[in-house]
Amino acid sequence: MAPLLLLCLLVPLCLLLLAVRSSRFAHRKLPLPPGSLGLPLLGETLQLISAYKTENPEPFIDERVTRYGAIFTTHVFGEPTVFVTDPEANRYVLQNEGKLFECSYPSSISNLLGRHSLLLMKGSLHKRMHSLTMSFVNSSIIRDHLLVDIDRLIKLNLDSWPSTVFLLDEAKKITFELTIKQLMSLDPGEWTENLRKEYLLVIDGFFGLPIPFFTTYARAIKARAKVAETLRRKVRERRREYYEEEKEKERKREDMLGSLLELEGGGGGGGGGGGFSDDEEIVDFLLALLVAGYETTSTIMTLAVKFLTETPAALAQIKEEHEEIRAKKRGMEALQWSDYKAMPFTRCVINETLRVANIISGVFRRATTDVNIKGYTIPKGWRVFASFRAVHLDHEYYKEARTFNPWRWLNKNPSTQGNLFTPFGGGPRLCPGYELARVEISVFLHHLITTFNWEAAEVDRLVFFPTTRTQKRCPVNLSRRKSTSNTAMKI
Repeated sequence: MAPLLLLCLLVPLCLLLLAVRSSRFAHRKLPLPPGSLGLPLLGETLQLISAYKTENPEPFIDERVTRYGAIFTTHVFGEPTVFVTDPEANRYVLQNEGKLFECSYPSSISNLLGRHSLLLMKGSLHKRMHSLTMSFVNSSIIRDHLLVDIDRLIKLNLDSWPSTVFLLDEAKKITFELTIKQLMSLDPGEWTENLRKEYLLVIDGFFGLPIPFFTTYARAIKARAKVAETLRRKVRERRREYYEEEKEKERKREDMLGSLLELEGGGGGGGGGGGFSDDEEIVDFLLALLVAGYETTSTIMTLAVKFLTETPAALAQIKEEHEEIRAKKRGMEALQWSDYKAMPFTRCVINETLRVANIISGVFRRATTDVNIKGYTIPKGWRVFASFRAVHLDHEYYKEARTFNPWRWLNKNPSTQGNLFTPFGGGPRLCPGYELARVEISVFLHHLITTFNWEAAEVDRLVFFPTTRTQKRCPVNLSRRKSTSNTAMKI
């Protein structure tokens, strides 16, 4: 009996390995990018994960670029994948979204975000929903509607800080509250804090191996279900208000959820390429926007402070800029749009933090046909990873590329850098909230600098997996500045 059982287990395994081996040779006639597919099934996934747990920001790519060149083949997260680290080739991938390439992410990300998230949408539906999202975060909306809440909530949070904080935790709390306010018009409270605690577990599951038992990913899936149910209840509550109280209708449309309900009410079902047809689709959409507005912006806030603390000349210059803005105001008068526009060195600091930190290290796409690029062929169905970080940290394009130097951006417009500077992606999937992120970071830096003096509480370092962050969550010791220490907050 035992030999028969063993045979039943081995035969399917042998057939699977044979199929994998055959697939490796199926494209040999094509001029594939050089590289290695690694071990059967696992590929080089374990090498990638272990590499990014080191202090080097690009060990996996650096080693393979040295060996194979700027475009190479590997096998990660269960699929053969072509890594692209050439700026022109990256632009080609981004600009041909919907033509030669389509959005594709590992199953761990897809399952946690939901198939109706903006990140995973395709075709006309993505185009419409991307446009809708941008309409809620453009410069005029930020100036006329969002800035007042950004300024208020950031000041409210900083006013509650003790003498020692973990900066990354506090920044995440701020951006979560801001995003919830912008999406659903909800001020911070017990509901938002309970949601945030579950949401932290969801974030932990990104880029993990999608093993459904006893793993970080498994815990993330459970937390995702709780977050989705919490959001679903809020959607149902808002829908009742939306349809039962006509006088509230215009007010409800001022946030993203109100707009989604309006789109739904207009009969634009998801299947027709217009809007959403049920709660699950709206929940997926909102949850993905929480990812975009929460994780990335908070990490840039934290790392900007870390880099400034380690660069005294830059810290002195940005302090001078913000003290000049504060000196023109009475007491705790709120920031205006004109104040935001009067922060040129702050913009340099943000640009350089984006370049060095690379919170979005790159994007996954899938070839919808055989694609010729730089003399190689990417077979139809293969996944492509366009690496932004590899370009941003390449000494060929940036002098002393791995050194924080905000002055490199003086008198230089990031938009003129083209495919050499893509912290927010590009093409049809350019991050719709890029200007909102810059405003939130600028306002945060302003209030931090004019409210506190600080120093690092411990030596901390960057880690790069599953996302860029600090190992110890950036602990800092704070002391309130005399000019603001006795000023009561009026919220």
